[in-house]
Amino acid sequence: QVQLVESGGGLVQAGGSLRLSCAASGSIFSINAMGWYRQTPGKQRELVARITSGDRINYADSVKGRFTISRDNAKNTVYLQMNSLKPEDTAVYYCALSSGLLAGVVDYWGQGTQVTVSS
Repeated sequence: QVQLVESGGGLVQAGGSLRLSCAASGSIFSINAMGWYRQTPGKQRELVARITSGDRINYADSVKGRFTISRDNAKNTVYLQMNSLKPEDTAVYYCALSSGLLAGVVDYWGQGTQVTVSS
């Protein structure tokens, strides 16, 4: 079993910054990709950013230029630096880990951390 523990969410004013962290532990045999998704009430969970073991990175168009994803392979940890935050970034952010061949297939989810951006 794999556990993903997130930290770093909170309340921030528009234009501010937050940094999310997610540490993976447990029976980790391989990691293809780690990333962040977000969800608001009544909407589907959407990809925010993902980084693969080969350092290929994908961002949602809405966060390009504002968010940066990075990882520390030695610590099995992924980070999301969020700058120039907007009220529409308000959501529950979930850490995700893909261990199979397809980076877009999530095998494990974190518990979620709330990010609230006030206007």
